[in-house]
Amino acid sequence: MRLIVFFDLPMVTKTEKRAYVQFRRFLLNDGYDMIQWSVYGRLLNGSDDQEKHLKRLVDSLPPAGSVRCMTVTEKQFAGIRLLVGMRLFQEKTVTAEQMLLF
Repeated sequence: MRLIVFFDLPMVTKTEKRAYVQFRRFLLNDGYDMIQWSVYGRLLNGSDDQEKHLKRLVDSLPPAGSVRCMTVTEKQFAGIRLLVGMRLFQEKTVTAEQMLLF
């Protein structure tokens, strides 16, 4: 499963910019990868992990703006179609042959 976080935060005042930076740093330090601007995602190991990370996300919310999250399965995430641009390193497909361990 993956937890996807979408956010739109105001950045007019110095305080709002600081809240944005702190929230973004929290996401990166908590294991989220940037999918695109203001969209971050992380892998989850089941529903217990989902509850843990949702609680951590709620505890770190900025005071203003809009933050939304969605949980998707790996199959649903793999079905995302990239219409314009290039895939990030984290999004590259790994074939079974590349996963051989010795």
